[in-house]
Amino acid sequence: MNQIQDIYQRPLRDLRISVTDQCNFRCKYCMPAEIFGSDYPFLKKEEILTFNEIERLAKAFAGIGVKKLRITGGEPLLRPDMPKLIEKLIKINGIEDIGLTTNGVFLMKQSEALYHAGLRRLNISLDSIDDTLFQKMNGRGISHRSVLKGIDKAKDLGFSIKINMVVQKGINDSQILPMANYFKERGITLRFIEFMDVGNHNGWNWEKVVSMNNILESLRTQFELEPLEENYYGEVAKRYQYKGTSTEIGFISSVSESFCSSCTRARISADGNLYTCLFASKGFNLKKLLKSNLMDESLLKEVSDIWRSRDDRYSDLRKERASEKRKIEMSFIGG
Repeated sequence: MNQIQDIYQRPLRDLRISVTDQCNFRCKYCMPAEIFGSDYPFLKKEEILTFNEIERLAKAFAGIGVKKLRITGGEPLLRPDMPKLIEKLIKINGIEDIGLTTNGVFLMKQSEALYHAGLRRLNISLDSIDDTLFQKMNGRGISHRSVLKGIDKAKDLGFSIKINMVVQKGINDSQILPMANYFKERGITLRFIEFMDVGNHNGWNWEKVVSMNNILESLRTQFELEPLEENYYGEVAKRYQYKGTSTEIGFISSVSESFCSSCTRARISADGNLYTCLFASKGFNLKKLLKSNLMDESLLKEVSDIWRSRDDRYSDLRKERASEKRKIEMSFIGG
Protein backbone atom coordinates (compact mmCIF):
# COMPACT_ATOMS: atom_id res chain seq x y z
CA MET A 1 0.00 0.00 0.00
CA ASN A 2 1.30 3.45 -0.95
CA GLN A 3 0.97 6.08 1.79
CA ILE A 4 0.65 9.54 0.27
CA GLN A 5 0.85 12.98 1.91
CA ASP A 6 -0.30 16.46 0.96
CA ILE A 7 1.98 19.50 0.83
CA TYR A 8 1.82 19.82 4.65
CA GLN A 9 2.76 16.15 5.12
CA ARG A 10 -0.77 15.16 6.14
CA PRO A 11 -1.57 11.56 5.17
CA LEU A 12 -4.90 10.45 3.73
CA ARG A 13 -6.55 8.06 6.20
CA ASP A 14 -10.28 8.80 6.34
CA LEU A 15 -12.75 8.87 3.43
CA ARG A 16 -16.32 10.08 3.85
CA ILE A 17 -18.73 9.02 1.14
CA SER A 18 -22.13 10.65 0.65
CA VAL A 19 -24.72 8.29 -0.83
CA THR A 20 -27.54 10.84 -1.21
CA ASP A 21 -28.00 14.61 -1.07
CA GLN A 22 -31.54 14.27 0.34
CA CYS A 23 -32.68 14.30 3.96
CA ASN A 24 -35.94 13.98 5.86
CA PHE A 25 -34.89 16.79 8.26
CA ARG A 26 -34.54 20.51 7.60
CA CYS A 27 -32.13 21.57 10.34
CA LYS A 28 -31.28 25.28 10.12
CA TYR A 29 -27.52 24.72 10.35
CA CYS A 30 -27.52 22.26 7.46
CA MET A 31 -30.59 22.26 5.18
CA PRO A 32 -32.84 25.22 6.06
CA ALA A 33 -36.35 24.67 4.67
CA GLU A 34 -36.51 28.10 3.07
CA ILE A 35 -33.62 27.06 0.78
CA PHE A 36 -34.20 23.30 0.48
CA GLY A 37 -37.91 23.48 -0.26
CA SER A 38 -40.23 21.25 -2.28
CA ASP A 39 -38.90 22.70 -5.54
CA TYR A 40 -35.20 22.27 -4.68
CA PRO A 41 -33.37 20.47 -7.54
CA PHE A 42 -31.93 17.44 -5.75
CA LEU A 43 -29.77 15.06 -7.76
CA LYS A 44 -31.46 12.68 -10.17
CA LYS A 45 -30.93 8.95 -9.73
CA GLU A 46 -28.63 8.73 -12.75
CA GLU A 47 -26.40 11.50 -11.34
CA ILE A 48 -25.67 9.63 -8.10
CA LEU A 49 -22.79 7.18 -7.75
CA THR A 50 -23.85 3.54 -8.02
CA PHE A 51 -22.80 1.06 -5.34
CA ASN A 52 -20.31 -0.47 -7.80
CA GLU A 53 -18.77 2.95 -8.45
CA ILE A 54 -18.55 3.65 -4.73
CA GLU A 55 -16.86 0.28 -4.21
CA ARG A 56 -14.33 0.97 -6.95
CA LEU A 57 -13.47 4.38 -5.53
CA ALA A 58 -13.15 2.99 -2.02
CA LYS A 59 -10.72 0.35 -3.31
CA ALA A 60 -8.64 3.04 -5.02
CA PHE A 61 -8.49 5.12 -1.84
CA ALA A 62 -7.62 2.07 0.26
CA GLY A 63 -4.70 1.60 -2.14
CA ILE A 64 -3.20 4.94 -1.12
CA GLY A 65 -3.66 4.69 2.62
CA VAL A 66 -7.32 5.13 3.56
CA LYS A 67 -8.23 2.90 6.52
CA LYS A 68 -11.55 4.36 7.62
CA LEU A 69 -14.76 4.86 5.66
CA ARG A 70 -17.74 6.88 6.80
CA ILE A 71 -21.06 6.67 4.96
CA THR A 72 -22.90 9.99 5.03
CA GLY A 73 -25.57 12.04 3.24
CA GLY A 74 -27.94 13.88 3.40
CA GLU A 75 -29.56 11.09 5.33
CA PRO A 76 -27.87 7.91 4.07
CA LEU A 77 -30.68 5.61 5.22
CA LEU A 78 -32.95 7.21 2.61
CA ARG A 79 -30.83 5.37 0.02
CA PRO A 80 -32.37 1.94 -0.66
CA ASP A 81 -30.44 -1.27 0.03
CA MET A 82 -27.70 0.23 2.21
CA PRO A 83 -26.78 -3.20 3.70
CA LYS A 84 -25.71 -4.29 0.20
CA LEU A 85 -23.22 -1.41 0.04
CA ILE A 86 -21.87 -2.24 3.51
CA GLU A 87 -21.31 -5.85 2.42
CA LYS A 88 -19.26 -4.62 -0.54
CA LEU A 89 -17.16 -2.13 1.41
CA ILE A 90 -16.40 -4.40 4.34
CA LYS A 91 -14.54 -6.81 2.03
CA ILE A 92 -12.05 -4.22 0.76
CA ASN A 93 -8.44 -4.95 1.72
CA GLY A 94 -6.96 -2.24 3.92
CA ILE A 95 -10.25 -0.89 5.25
CA GLU A 96 -10.20 -1.35 9.02
CA ASP A 97 -13.28 0.60 10.08
CA ILE A 98 -16.64 1.56 8.54
CA GLY A 99 -19.09 3.94 10.17
CA LEU A 100 -22.38 5.52 9.19
CA THR A 101 -23.75 8.94 10.16
CA THR A 102 -27.53 9.18 10.49
CA ASN A 103 -30.25 11.21 12.17
CA GLY A 104 -31.49 7.91 13.60
CA VAL A 105 -35.13 8.05 12.47
CA PHE A 106 -34.86 4.87 10.38
CA LEU A 107 -32.75 2.81 12.77
CA MET A 108 -35.70 0.92 14.23
CA LYS A 109 -36.40 -0.55 10.79
CA GLN A 110 -32.88 -0.79 9.36
CA SER A 111 -30.33 -1.30 12.15
CA GLU A 112 -30.67 -5.08 12.29
CA ALA A 113 -30.00 -5.52 8.55
CA LEU A 114 -27.07 -3.10 8.74
CA TYR A 115 -25.58 -5.02 11.67
CA HIS A 116 -25.91 -8.35 9.85
CA ALA A 117 -24.20 -6.77 6.82
CA GLY A 118 -21.17 -6.07 9.01
CA LEU A 119 -21.62 -2.44 10.10
CA ARG A 120 -20.58 -1.90 13.71
CA ARG A 121 -20.29 1.86 14.22
CA LEU A 122 -22.93 4.60 14.15
CA ASN A 123 -22.75 8.36 14.57
CA ILE A 124 -26.23 9.64 15.38
CA SER A 125 -27.14 13.32 15.20
CA LEU A 126 -29.33 14.54 18.06
CA ASP A 127 -29.37 18.20 19.11
CA SER A 128 -31.87 18.13 21.98
CA ILE A 129 -33.36 15.75 24.50
CA ASP A 130 -36.34 18.12 24.84
CA ASP A 131 -38.90 16.93 22.31
CA THR A 132 -40.54 20.30 21.65
CA LEU A 133 -37.18 21.89 20.90
CA PHE A 134 -36.08 18.88 18.86
CA GLN A 135 -39.17 19.08 16.66
CA LYS A 136 -38.55 22.78 16.08
CA MET A 137 -34.86 22.26 15.29
CA ASN A 138 -35.37 19.45 12.77
CA GLY A 139 -37.78 21.63 10.81
CA ARG A 140 -40.21 18.77 10.21
CA GLY A 141 -41.92 18.39 13.57
CA ILE A 142 -40.47 14.89 13.92
CA SER A 143 -40.46 13.62 17.52
CA HIS A 144 -37.23 12.44 19.10
CA ARG A 145 -39.02 9.30 20.30
CA SER A 146 -38.24 7.46 17.06
CA VAL A 147 -34.58 8.46 17.35
CA LEU A 148 -34.28 7.39 20.99
CA LYS A 149 -35.93 4.06 20.27
CA GLY A 150 -33.56 3.55 17.35
CA ILE A 151 -30.56 4.34 19.57
CA ASP A 152 -31.72 1.81 22.17
CA LYS A 153 -32.22 -0.88 19.55
CA ALA A 154 -28.83 -0.23 17.94
CA LYS A 155 -27.14 -0.38 21.35
CA ASP A 156 -28.88 -3.68 22.15
CA LEU A 157 -27.69 -5.10 18.81
CA GLY A 158 -24.10 -4.29 19.73
CA PHE A 159 -23.34 -1.16 17.74
CA SER A 160 -20.67 1.27 18.94
CA ILE A 161 -22.55 4.58 19.11
CA LYS A 162 -21.56 8.23 19.27
CA ILE A 163 -24.20 10.94 19.59
CA ASN A 164 -23.38 14.21 17.81
CA MET A 165 -24.87 17.44 19.19
CA VAL A 166 -24.31 20.73 17.34
CA VAL A 167 -24.49 23.45 20.00
CA GLN A 168 -25.81 26.91 19.13
CA LYS A 169 -25.97 29.80 21.57
CA GLY A 170 -29.54 30.75 22.40
CA ILE A 171 -30.94 27.77 20.51
CA ASN A 172 -30.01 24.55 22.32
CA ASP A 173 -27.16 25.41 24.69
CA SER A 174 -29.66 24.83 27.54
CA GLN A 175 -29.55 21.15 26.52
CA ILE A 176 -25.85 20.58 27.29
CA LEU A 177 -26.41 19.17 30.78
CA PRO A 178 -29.66 17.28 30.05
CA MET A 179 -28.00 15.58 27.05
CA ALA A 180 -24.93 14.72 29.11
CA ASN A 181 -27.02 13.22 31.90
CA TYR A 182 -29.20 11.19 29.53
CA PHE A 183 -26.34 9.55 27.64
CA LYS A 184 -24.04 9.17 30.65
CA GLU A 185 -26.74 7.04 32.29
CA ARG A 186 -26.83 4.84 29.20
CA GLY A 187 -23.06 4.57 28.80
CA ILE A 188 -23.16 6.17 25.34
CA THR A 189 -20.55 8.64 24.08
CA LEU A 190 -21.84 12.18 23.49
CA ARG A 191 -19.89 14.60 21.31
CA PHE A 192 -20.44 18.36 21.36
CA ILE A 193 -19.80 20.04 18.01
CA GLU A 194 -19.12 23.75 17.74
CA PHE A 195 -21.50 25.47 15.31
CA MET A 196 -19.50 25.82 12.08
CA ASP A 197 -19.76 28.00 8.99
CA VAL A 198 -20.31 25.09 6.61
CA GLY A 199 -22.16 25.96 3.41
CA ASN A 200 -23.73 29.33 2.63
CA HIS A 201 -27.21 29.38 4.16
CA ASN A 202 -27.01 28.40 7.84
CA GLY A 203 -26.85 31.92 9.28
CA TRP A 204 -23.51 31.31 10.98
CA ASN A 205 -21.74 34.02 12.93
CA TRP A 206 -19.26 34.07 15.81
CA GLU A 207 -21.93 35.15 18.32
CA LYS A 208 -23.79 31.85 17.84
CA VAL A 209 -20.75 29.70 18.64
CA VAL A 210 -20.53 28.01 22.04
CA SER A 211 -16.87 27.10 22.42
CA MET A 212 -15.49 23.84 23.75
CA ASN A 213 -14.18 25.67 26.83
CA ASN A 214 -17.60 27.13 27.59
CA ILE A 215 -19.24 23.72 27.23
CA LEU A 216 -16.59 22.19 29.50
CA GLU A 217 -17.25 24.90 32.10
CA SER A 218 -20.92 24.03 32.08
CA LEU A 219 -20.29 20.28 32.34
CA ARG A 220 -17.86 20.70 35.24
CA THR A 221 -20.59 22.26 37.35
CA GLN A 222 -22.10 18.79 37.55
CA PHE A 223 -19.48 16.20 36.51
CA GLU A 224 -15.86 15.35 37.23
CA LEU A 225 -14.12 14.88 33.87
CA GLU A 226 -10.74 13.35 33.08
CA PRO A 227 -8.94 14.11 29.78
CA LEU A 228 -7.98 11.16 27.58
CA GLU A 229 -5.06 10.71 25.21
CA GLU A 230 -5.84 10.73 21.50
CA ASN A 231 -6.44 7.33 19.96
CA TYR A 232 -4.64 8.02 16.69
CA TYR A 233 -3.01 10.75 14.61
CA GLY A 234 -5.63 13.06 13.15
CA GLU A 235 -8.36 12.24 15.66
CA VAL A 236 -10.87 15.08 15.49
CA ALA A 237 -12.50 14.90 18.92
CA LYS A 238 -10.91 16.03 22.16
CA ARG A 239 -11.96 13.23 24.49
CA TYR A 240 -12.83 13.15 28.21
CA GLN A 241 -14.17 10.50 30.54
CA TYR A 242 -16.63 10.83 33.39
CA LYS A 243 -14.59 10.05 36.49
CA GLY A 244 -15.22 6.56 37.83
CA THR A 245 -16.81 5.37 34.58
CA SER A 246 -15.72 4.22 31.14
CA THR A 247 -18.21 6.55 29.44
CA GLU A 248 -16.74 9.29 27.27
CA ILE A 249 -17.69 12.69 26.01
CA GLY A 250 -15.95 14.48 23.17
CA PHE A 251 -15.61 17.92 21.63
CA ILE A 252 -15.21 18.85 17.98
CA SER A 253 -13.78 22.35 18.17
CA SER A 254 -13.14 23.36 14.58
CA VAL A 255 -13.97 27.00 15.33
CA SER A 256 -12.17 27.68 18.63
CA GLU A 257 -9.28 25.23 18.17
CA SER A 258 -8.52 24.38 14.56
CA PHE A 259 -7.26 20.88 13.75
CA CYS A 260 -6.24 21.60 10.15
CA SER A 261 -2.63 20.67 10.86
CA SER A 262 -3.53 17.00 11.35
CA CYS A 263 -6.57 16.67 9.06
CA THR A 264 -6.47 13.33 7.22
CA ARG A 265 -9.99 13.40 5.71
CA ALA A 266 -11.36 13.56 2.19
CA ARG A 267 -15.00 13.57 1.10
CA ILE A 268 -16.84 12.28 -1.95
CA SER A 269 -20.22 13.82 -2.75
CA ALA A 270 -23.19 11.77 -3.87
CA ASP A 271 -22.54 12.76 -7.48
CA GLY A 272 -18.92 11.65 -7.36
CA ASN A 273 -16.95 14.83 -6.72
CA LEU A 274 -13.95 14.66 -4.42
CA TYR A 275 -13.53 17.45 -1.85
CA THR A 276 -10.35 17.75 0.19
CA CYS A 277 -11.90 20.05 2.82
CA LEU A 278 -15.29 20.36 4.51
CA PHE A 279 -15.23 24.06 3.61
CA ALA A 280 -14.20 23.61 -0.03
CA SER A 281 -15.87 25.46 -2.88
CA LYS A 282 -14.68 23.23 -5.71
CA GLY A 283 -14.40 19.47 -6.13
CA PHE A 284 -12.72 17.06 -8.52
CA ASN A 285 -15.02 15.06 -10.79
CA LEU A 286 -14.28 11.39 -10.08
CA LYS A 287 -17.51 10.16 -11.66
CA LYS A 288 -16.29 11.50 -15.00
CA LEU A 289 -13.08 9.50 -14.56
CA LEU A 290 -15.07 6.36 -13.76
CA LYS A 291 -17.17 6.81 -16.90
CA SER A 292 -14.07 7.24 -19.06
CA ASN A 293 -13.08 3.56 -18.73
CA LEU A 294 -9.93 4.53 -16.85
CA MET A 295 -7.83 1.60 -15.65
CA ASP A 296 -7.59 1.16 -11.87
CA GLU A 297 -3.89 2.10 -11.86
CA SER A 298 -4.64 5.38 -13.64
CA LEU A 299 -7.56 6.12 -11.31
CA LEU A 300 -5.30 5.59 -8.30
CA LYS A 301 -2.71 7.97 -9.79
CA GLU A 302 -5.34 10.67 -10.40
CA VAL A 303 -6.56 10.47 -6.79
CA SER A 304 -2.98 10.46 -5.48
CA ASP A 305 -2.10 13.58 -7.46
CA ILE A 306 -5.13 15.42 -6.10
CA TRP A 307 -4.17 14.68 -2.49
CA ARG A 308 -0.49 15.49 -3.01
CA SER A 309 -1.39 18.99 -4.17
CA ARG A 310 -3.84 19.59 -1.28
CA ASP A 311 -3.17 22.79 0.68
CA ASP A 312 -6.48 23.30 2.56
CA ARG A 313 -6.29 25.13 5.91
CA TYR A 314 -9.67 26.84 6.12
CA SER A 315 -10.16 26.68 9.90
CA ASP A 316 -6.64 28.03 10.48
CA LEU A 317 -7.52 31.02 8.31
CA ARG A 318 -11.23 31.40 9.19
CA LYS A 319 -11.08 35.01 10.35
CA GLU A 320 -9.47 36.06 7.09
CA ARG A 321 -11.51 33.84 4.79
CA ALA A 322 -14.95 33.26 6.33
CA SER A 323 -16.74 35.54 3.87
CA GLU A 324 -14.30 35.11 1.02
CA LYS A 325 -16.02 32.46 -1.06
CA ARG A 326 -19.03 30.23 -1.49
CA LYS A 327 -18.66 26.80 0.07
CA ILE A 328 -20.16 23.42 -0.75
CA GLU A 329 -23.25 22.65 1.35
CA MET A 330 -22.72 20.20 4.22
CA SER A 331 -25.80 18.22 3.15
CA PHE A 332 -24.04 17.55 -0.16
CA ILE A 333 -20.84 16.04 1.25
CA GLY A 334 -21.71 14.99 4.79
CA GLY A 335 -20.13 16.31 8.00
